[in-house]
Order: sequence, then structure tokens, then C-alpha cells
Amino acid sequence: MSARALALLAALLLALPARAEIRATEVEKTYAIAGATGAELYESIGEHGPAIREGAASAIAYTTFDLKWRRDYRRDGDACVLAAATPFLTITYTLPKPAGRLPPETAARWRAFIDGIRAHEKAHGAMIRDLVADILATTIGFRQDDDPGCKQIRKAIYTPLNAAYDRHKARSRAFDADEMGPGGNVQKLILKLVK
Repeated sequence: MSARALALLAALLLALPARAEIRATEVEKTYAIAGATGAELYESIGEHGPAIREGAASAIAYTTFDLKWRRDYRRDGDACVLAAATPFLTITYTLPKPAGRLPPETAARWRAFIDGIRAHEKAHGAMIRDLVADILATTIGFRQDDDPGCKQIRKAIYTPLNAAYDRHKARSRAFDADEMGPGGNVQKLILKLVK
């Protein structure tokens, strides 16, 4: 094979995604806020934002997901193996939306603010897709010995599932700590909105 052909092959391989693309249905929901200034809008977000941590705090925006599976368990002698799994993922973004028309100066600041908040939430959406890819990578081929009826595997598979969820939560928390901490992107967005 020529050097040029090898270089082209290497470029093509590098262009391939590391993981299969995880498809999801994305839904954007809004909650109404009121105000004519950035400060009033932000105060309204505090009053009407989605509740988190058992209602102890509210958020500007929030990303949730619903994940369902179709799994193909197969017998292998006296064992059972998860041969394949198909995820059905819905990601829901909840964002604030002014109920009324904003003055031009506030509207411009609002657009910059909500675009940044939406980008932050989309990053959470990408992490959720990574979670699903992680689950697939760690559970396909999972084997439960002495389970010819494929009953025990349905409980045993929660060990790698829970580990994937724990990794996802740690990544999500670290991302939020960086984004929302002093000097973080979300803090900068808020300061530009309320100035």
C-alpha cells in the first residue's frame, strides 16, 4: 500500500466516531418568567425555576432523561448472555422563557443568556448520550453463569449499570461545579444578564 493510501486510510479512521452515535428524542420545555430588566428576569427565575434537591433549591434550567431498553438475552449452555441491547432515549431540557415582550436592550442580553444556558444544558445532554454508550459498552456480552432461564442476569446486570450511572453523576457534578463556580460560564452569563 502506498504512503498516500496509508495516509488516507489513517485520516478516515481518525474521522470515525469512537462510539456509535446514540440517538435520542430531544424535547425542550419552558416555564414562564416575568420582568422587563435582566435583574427582574433573574429574580423571576429564582421564584419559578425547576425544583432540585428534593425542592430545597431551584435551578435556572434542568436536563432530565427517560431511558428504556429492548434487550436480547440468550442462553449459552447453562449461562445467559446479554447479546444485544437497543436504547430508547428521550432527553428533556427545561428552560426559562419570558412571558412578555422584552425591551430591546433586555432582549439582546436575554438572547445571549439563554443561548449560553441552552449550550450548558446541551452539554448535559451529550453526557447522557455518553452514559448510554458506557452502559452499552459495559453490558453487551455480560454473562451470568448457572442461569439457563435468563432470570438471574436481569438482577446481576445492575452492578455494571450502577457503576456507569455513578461515573455519569461524577462527570455531571464536576461539570456543574466548574460552570457554576466563581468565574464559571454560568456565573458570567448571569452577571451579563443582570448588569
